[in-house]
Order: sequence, then structure tokens, then C-alpha cells
Amino acid sequence: MKLSPTPVLASILLTAALAGPLHAQKAAPGVTLEKDITYLEPDRKEKADLYQPATPPPSGTLYPAVVIIHGGGWTGGVKNAAREENIGNTLATHGYVALSIDYKLHDPKSPPDQICWPQNLHDCKTAVRWLHKNAERLHIDPKRIGAIGGSAGGHLTSMLAVTQAKDGLDPKGPYGEYPCDIKCAVDLYGPIEFLSWKDVAALRKSRAQAPDLYKQFSVTTYLDKNAPPFLILHGTADTTVDVEQSRLFARLWRRSAWSTRSRSSRVPRTPSTSSRSRRTSAPWCWRFFDKHLKEK
Repeated sequence: MKLSPTPVLASILLTAALAGPLHAQKAAPGVTLEKDITYLEPDRKEKADLYQPATPPPSGTLYPAVVIIHGGGWTGGVKNAAREENIGNTLATHGYVALSIDYKLHDPKSPPDQICWPQNLHDCKTAVRWLHKNAERLHIDPKRIGAIGGSAGGHLTSMLAVTQAKDGLDPKGPYGEYPCDIKCAVDLYGPIEFLSWKDVAALRKSRAQAPDLYKQFSVTTYLDKNAPPFLILHGTADTTVDVEQSRLFARLWRRSAWSTRSRSSRVPRTPSTSSRSRRTSAPWCWRFFDKHLKEK
């Protein structure tokens, strides 16, 4: 099964990918891993892990880069879980520089008026800017940056992809002199529409109490012709995020006048963490990134 060559692509494969438990983090052969990089302000506890090919790119060429955004319901998760390490190592093995990030999480002990949004999105955007700032040192082409994330990370990946400066969600700094847009995104079973889905504990208020907040938190609010290509993957047996979220995402792409084609393939009764879903969907991710970050 080949991905469509259209400039704007919305593909939904109803399996999920690349999940796994916490474990001892290590680099794959041919990969250099740099842990706990300060990519935010110096006083922030959230850090990043950098996966790079062990050798510089051939003369006259540069590596594309991908930001990896972990899941965890906006309240948990870490940059060095098995899924994120797997993605980082596989990307670096395939000739990418990958930055797996921790970001602001909801703290139930914080004052009621303090929430993690939109700081968590600001952190994701800052990660893109950090790659721009360090592009020369890391042999990165800053015009070829993508993102991938699962569950809550899929939501933030999608928000990173569809929001623009005009939406008022770009952070002022650090590295405010650099852009924070990306060229493509892989959304692994992320929720994208919240006004009709369910209340989110990390937002501290219900949909009825704060409809404008839930609208701002929804990917669907920002979808327009300027959005980059997406690959959307979701397991039909997912019991955490309703697969209808990804079906809705795909339908919105199909109905857009500027989205000429979409493709779907379903694997019924597949949970998000199954080994079958990982084997099935992983090649789609790498082919998608190769198409949009490597092909000219």
C-alpha cells in the first residue's frame, strides 16, 4: 500500500503504533543519544533527549528532523518511555535527527486557576525553534521538520501542525526569532475535538463551564488550507481515545476542497498497544516522513 503523492494528504490507518512500557533507555547501533538536554528556559525541569545518526550526513546534504511528543493524558508520560525511545532510535537509524521532549504537565496540586494549557503547546513549539537554533551544529535542514506523538501527544502534535502565529498560540520565547511551524505530522490516536467528546481533567473546568477554552483546545478549530500533510493512525479497539475522533479528523480532510485524496485501511479489534498494530503501522510512519521530509 503506497501513500498518495498529493501535496496535502490525510491518511487514516485504523491501527495504532509503537507503544511500550518504561525501561532502561539506550541508543541503537549507529545512533548517538544525548539525554536531558535543556531546550526550554534554564530553570525549567522539563528536558529533551536527542537521537542522531552517529555519522554526519554526506557532503552537501542535511538531515531532516522530527519532534517526538509523548502521551499521558496531559498529566503524565515521559520523553524516554519505550515507545518514544523506539521512535527516536528508528528515526535516527533512518537518517533523521529526533528530539523527544518532556513538556508542561497538569499538576493536580497546583492552584485551581493554573492549568498546563497552553504552556504544553508552547513547549512543543519551542522544541521546533530549538532545532532551528541548533540546525547548523546538528546538520539539520530547518525547512524539513516534522512531528509525531501518541494520544495526548497526538493532540499536541496536531495542534503544533495546524496552529499559526495568527491564532495567538505561539510563545514569545525562548528563541522567538525562529519559526515554530512544521512540514508534516503523524498523529497516533490523538483526540482532536473536545466540545462534543468529554471533559478534560487537565483543563480544570467542564465543557459547560468553559466552552471557549475547549474550543481553543480543539484541533478542529484551526484546520484550514494552510495545514501541513497528516498521517492519522488509530486502533479500533482503543478504550482510552474513541476511534471516532480520528474518523472525524479524516472526514474533515475529505470534505475540504483543498484535500484531493485520502486513504483508509482498517484492522478491526486492534488495541493501541498491541504488537500487531506496531508491526502494521510503523512502516507507514517512516514512509510518510520519507515522502514529506526527504523527497524533493
